[in-house]
Amino acid sequence: MTRSTDPRFGDLVAAEWLKLRSLRSTGWSLLIAGLAVLALNTGTAYDTYRYWAEDGEADGARFVRDGIPLQEAFTVNSALILMLSAGAVGALSLVAEFRTGLIRTTFAAVPARRPLMAAKVTVITVVMTVFGAVVAGASFWLTQAILSGRGVGVPIGHPGAWRLVIASALLAPVSALAGMALGALLRHGGTTLVATFVILLLLPIALSDDRYWTAVLDHTMPYEAWLRLTDTGVVDSRHPWTSTGAWLVLALWPLAAATAAVLTMDRRDV
Repeated sequence: MTRSTDPRFGDLVAAEWLKLRSLRSTGWSLLIAGLAVLALNTGTAYDTYRYWAEDGEADGARFVRDGIPLQEAFTVNSALILMLSAGAVGALSLVAEFRTGLIRTTFAAVPARRPLMAAKVTVITVVMTVFGAVVAGASFWLTQAILSGRGVGVPIGHPGAWRLVIASALLAPVSALAGMALGALLRHGGTTLVATFVILLLLPIALSDDRYWTAVLDHTMPYEAWLRLTDTGVVDSRHPWTSTGAWLVLALWPLAAATAAVLTMDRRDV
């Protein structure tokens, strides 16, 4: 009776983690992206602190009631930066192997492509989820600490705060897996990065909310789901949608992207 020589899934995950960690671009990309997001958000909060012109307690109360502390905890521009950088990391984690030819060696060593790709997906998902959680959590803590100097910072238990932090953190793994799926399909660094940028950022901006079907398509985009979940006021839209639908979008995108990446690599020649 012969023993199977197929590697265990845990071994595949460990190997993919070593591969990802060995890419210098990964660490630097995450560091620069994280610092850029934190700098943008804390800079916005500091501007509010510096130029605060308080006219009694009513101004501070209105500031909090209007949801501005949460808006400054994770700004729209910082969300776009996080999505673009995470999408690039996800794409390059796979495309880099095609560029160097390492993917052929990998598939020769592990012919079972589905478990291998599942391991890649697992590593990217865990790494980017942790990254997103650290950046979103640190951003919230730093911005509210700055705003507390004017008495308008809010705690994590404030209505909508946890939703903001979780939704912002999820942008990282969602975007990274979308980039990986596009990398599996296109297999070219420049083309994949452009496609990631177009799908994650340009397409939601280009879609109009004026017509029903374009609004429905717009609502399926991760960026629009994040906007819906982090909106602190009344949703002003001809075709409004629910926060439940937005959470569903953030859940289905990584699932669909992971499935697409695994199946694409399983059925195409290298």
